[in-house]
Amino acid sequence: MQSVRRILVKSNLLRGSPLFESVRFSCAKETRGKGLILGIFQEEGDKDAKLTQSAEIVNDRTGGKLAHLIRETKINGQLGRGKVFNNIDPDFNSIAVVGLGLQGVGFNELEMLDEGMENVRIAAGIGAQSLQKLRLTDIAVESMEYAEQAAEGAMLGVWQFTDMLSKKNHPVKPKLELYDSHDQDGWVRGIFKAESQNLARRLSDAAANCMTPTLFAQAAVDALCPCGITVEIRTMDWIEQQRMHSFLMIAKGSCEPPVLMEISYCGTSPDDKPVLFIAKGITFNSGGINLRECEGMDEYRAEMSGAAACVAMMRCVAALSLPINVVVIVPLCENMPSGMSTKPGDVCTLLNAKAMAIRDLSKAAVVVMADPLIYGQTSYKPRLVVDVGTIARGAQQALGGGANAIFSNSHYIWKQFQKAGSLTGDRMWRLPLWNYYRKQVTDELGYDLSNDGRGLASSCLAAAILHEMVPCADWAHIDTRGSGMLSTYGIIPYLAKRKMTGRPTRTLVQFLYQLACPEIK
Repeated sequence: MQSVRRILVKSNLLRGSPLFESVRFSCAKETRGKGLILGIFQEEGDKDAKLTQSAEIVNDRTGGKLAHLIRETKINGQLGRGKVFNNIDPDFNSIAVVGLGLQGVGFNELEMLDEGMENVRIAAGIGAQSLQKLRLTDIAVESMEYAEQAAEGAMLGVWQFTDMLSKKNHPVKPKLELYDSHDQDGWVRGIFKAESQNLARRLSDAAANCMTPTLFAQAAVDALCPCGITVEIRTMDWIEQQRMHSFLMIAKGSCEPPVLMEISYCGTSPDDKPVLFIAKGITFNSGGINLRECEGMDEYRAEMSGAAACVAMMRCVAALSLPINVVVIVPLCENMPSGMSTKPGDVCTLLNAKAMAIRDLSKAAVVVMADPLIYGQTSYKPRLVVDVGTIARGAQQALGGGANAIFSNSHYIWKQFQKAGSLTGDRMWRLPLWNYYRKQVTDELGYDLSNDGRGLASSCLAAAILHEMVPCADWAHIDTRGSGMLSTYGIIPYLAKRKMTGRPTRTLVQFLYQLACPEIK
């Protein structure tokens, strides 16, 4: 029996998944009850693993039983490793003790990450997932010194996509609450941010026939209008009147009508210039006539994950009542092959009077976003512009799911996003926006620019194309091709495997928080 157990433990380690075992002290079946998540710091040198302050209180209440079990089961505080103990405390059916790693870690400059905050997210997420499997209906989470991050990790960890399941197959969704901490404000902020990212995950993971442009717009209205956010839905007639030819060049290949959403949040004086976001909203990208490979094509239902993240960001901004004005423009359409589809080599005239050749229909992102990007700057005169979307495979090949690729003509904007990513754990990495790449997309004879450019640096070329639409504004382009779709490699422990990630929702919220409240550290 011991050899079998050793094999199971070894297989868990080989898979790279956190090792989490359940130690039982009762013959009763799993019941719907209450659980508790506690942290323990990793042993260091001659020092033994150390319980957090809240865990010490629980240990005293159990007469030292918790510490005894930790020693017996050899929990050493390694990050993400732990065990569930059942029926050792009268107030909780199960207690999950999860490793927090080394005590006192903070910002790691090489990793561009606040490791203390991220360790808490990981521990809270793994503990919440473990207790959820026991079908517990209430889970208390100690702050582990970071209440906001504990809330984020736990809420993100227990989320599951259930829209397509019958009610009888719905998993238990536990109610989360803060345990033994007075930082209720931090906990609520964390819940708001995590729930917003979960909204983005739900929108992104929906089947393409259940999240058409019209249905996405309706979902956005349902999510945002109760928060006091203004949502204007523009139809085909309006888009044609505005002469957004680039948008229509992609949309006309599908029988689903295109929609353009204008979402406005006014958190300060209406005279203040807003921050403008342009979010890619291709609800299914087959590649058009340049058809993609069939294997894995279902993932491209999440080509609107940038739009989902921005809708979720707006909901969180309203929930936090940030003193800032924000506008989001979302062009929504499908990219499908048909007799009406744009043909490779077709040319359209943009709102800035430049002619763009559409040579590769599978690279439709920059085409769809070009005219809305110009329209947004003309209409709103923003203080700065950010566009977000799954743009090019180069970002995925370069960064995988480790970071979001960012291009910017403003060092200030880059530094703000770098800081935001280090705090949220959803990091940014700056890639070059050089004239070298601009020449690869504009040095053409018969037209002003192309939608694919020349060369292999697809993400840099796409950024150079979009930069042509932003002549003088401070601007950032975020490519989430590797981070915003299915989580496959290097899974973040509090995000579900093979599900959409909802990234970078929390980083966008943190970025706006820093702009709105620069004096608050």
